[in-house]
Amino acid sequence: MTDATNLDGLTTEQKASLGSGADFWTTKAVGDIPSIMMTDGPHGLRKQAGDTDHLGISASVPATCFPPAVGLAQTWDPELAESVGAALGRECQANDVQVLLGPGVNLKRSPLGGRNFEYFSEEPLLSGAMGAGWVRGIQEQGVGASLKHFALNNQEDDRMRSSSDVDARPLRELYLRSFERVVRDAQPWTVMCSYNKVNGVQVAHDPFLLTRVLREEWGFEGVVVSDWGAVVDRVKSVAAGLDLQMPGGESGPDAAVAAAVADGSLDPAALDAVAERTARLARVAHAAREAGAAFDAGLHHALARHVAGRAVVLLKNDDALLPLAASGSIAVIGEFAQTPRYQGGGSSHVNPTMLDVPLDELRAAAPEANVSFAAGFTVDGSGVDADLAAEAVRIAAAADAAVLFLGLDASQESEGFDREHIELPEEQLDLLAQVIAVQPKTVVVLSHGGVLRLAPVADLAPAILDGALLGQAGGGAIADVLFGAVNPSGKLAETVPVRLQDTPAYLNFPGEGSHVRYGEGLFLGYRWYDARELEVTFPFGHGLSYTSFRYDALELAADGDGIRARVTLTNTGAREGREIVQAYVSLPDSSVQRPVRWLGGFASVELDAGETATVDLVIEGRDLAYWNVELDRFVVEPGDYAVAVGASSRDLRLDDDVDVEGEEVRTPLTMESTLGEVLAHPVAGALVAEQFAALPMAQADTAALGMDMMRMMMSVPIERIVGFAQGQVSREQIAQLIAAANAA
Repeated sequence: MTDATNLDGLTTEQKASLGSGADFWTTKAVGDIPSIMMTDGPHGLRKQAGDTDHLGISASVPATCFPPAVGLAQTWDPELAESVGAALGRECQANDVQVLLGPGVNLKRSPLGGRNFEYFSEEPLLSGAMGAGWVRGIQEQGVGASLKHFALNNQEDDRMRSSSDVDARPLRELYLRSFERVVRDAQPWTVMCSYNKVNGVQVAHDPFLLTRVLREEWGFEGVVVSDWGAVVDRVKSVAAGLDLQMPGGESGPDAAVAAAVADGSLDPAALDAVAERTARLARVAHAAREAGAAFDAGLHHALARHVAGRAVVLLKNDDALLPLAASGSIAVIGEFAQTPRYQGGGSSHVNPTMLDVPLDELRAAAPEANVSFAAGFTVDGSGVDADLAAEAVRIAAAADAAVLFLGLDASQESEGFDREHIELPEEQLDLLAQVIAVQPKTVVVLSHGGVLRLAPVADLAPAILDGALLGQAGGGAIADVLFGAVNPSGKLAETVPVRLQDTPAYLNFPGEGSHVRYGEGLFLGYRWYDARELEVTFPFGHGLSYTSFRYDALELAADGDGIRARVTLTNTGAREGREIVQAYVSLPDSSVQRPVRWLGGFASVELDAGETATVDLVIEGRDLAYWNVELDRFVVEPGDYAVAVGASSRDLRLDDDVDVEGEEVRTPLTMESTLGEVLAHPVAGALVAEQFAALPMAQADTAALGMDMMRMMMSVPIERIVGFAQGQVSREQIAQLIAAANAA
């Protein structure tokens, strides 16, 4: 959005009014500046039918429910995310919506997060790449995206007040990085600020995040819109760089802004900037409207089915139980087979244009098979129903194979609250054990928005399909995968832990006293499990196939401050398949704390049986960089980077090293620099070493004290050496030495 905007003739009051909505979903029309509509997403259009209510909870128009982010992320395919975005853009055009509120790219800090189903991953590179694809797709249709929830909105508990307290490196290297990638690569028309505070400052009032980081560092050109109800003080928000307060309907905030300009407490230039940006958005979005636009619901449903098929993850497949034969007798068990769980609850809840029921789709895909059904359990929280379980066991024992649908009901996870555990309901696990006892050929199909503890399932079931949430066409996609019409190729976008107590934020979630400490630091998701050498049930990036792939001939080359990796991939199985090739990076001799390894790049590759292809992976410099706290910027450290390529974070087939030139950074010496830091300096080191060697403390025999004097002194600030020097070195001499070293 680069169109110039003319505000000539607008009064201060009119400029102020541009910064708040007219009602729940629309902006104000002021002069020749038109009104536009924003509405909920991100995996489908949730436009209210008829008049909007003040809570935005009345019925919405029919729209395609694509796989939510938890499912879409498992495709590891930004181009597919772009296709989904384009389809959503067409549906927005058909419904006269100018901005769709999505995508959500917050990281999944804890598996308990109630809104995790709306977010992509625990990994910022994957989250950012998928989000950028989604944004490109929708904006190519002349509809704006709203990147959310900026920033560190990683829980529902106390989400309107809680402060996310985080250090500079994890803030920059993890929690802001997915947002940065989307802004730099796709330039969303809007960014939505979150409800919470960051390090004690309300995000809606924070010039550091909304102006310095977002606009000055990343080059964001669009409008910052508040989450609905996030603004506490509109004047502070305008000064910080927030453009549009939503929802609208109140005149008080506009009047407060105009009064603040009048009395000099708010810079008129700040208001002008806000008004220019909101006016530009309104004009560009209004001009992009397509009169008479329509969309083909059938084609969009087919796309949703294709995406869902690619999102299914084959977690386990002992003895090649899958794909199932579309003949004989099959027992389908579980309430979710006839009442599918396919999306999350809350503001993203879509009224689907149609809905595939898994049981119906299985019968349609296997017309020659005898497909029986038993609900097996209830989803109303009433506990074990012995009659339902007995019927399920009976049909399982009589069948050639069983397909058991397990998962979480919408009432067990939703926007608005965090989960208290990651367990499947006890009655479902009990039923699984009973079914396996009579039918060893049992396939489990999972439906859920947040990570589950799957160790009990993995211990029993020979085959497991993880569907996460697959949208309205998920039932058909599951049938496609079960019977082999689609070869599963999805990969986990988050780690499945052995237990909740192993998770990174376990002792720091959801916090207390309206503060939550991000105490795990840089070690989020798989970074945590790798650093602590913890076993996991299924690792980040894991996903099996009905075929197999061989990795050969890894070649690495430095490319500026990045790395180019090339690997040969061969489909060694008997059928076509898709593999997600993943490249992980490490720097063993780093001068700063680093994860054991981190995702540096990935690529989606489709191969026919027996086909071989060369796969090129670009690991960009920005994905090697760490945040240098002293310099307050990213730095690519020089050194020998290890690159490992494989099928998951713990299935790495090939590895090699490559030297990256990087940037030599010398932190300026100060009087508080330690003796060790000064000795390591290329200029000061030699001079100080000579002088230190002559000091009594360096010559003293301390062996009798059972200590290593030199080792102890390495951590002493250089200024305090004066006290041990017995007059042989002065503070002035040290200061001169430091000044000369820094100048050199």
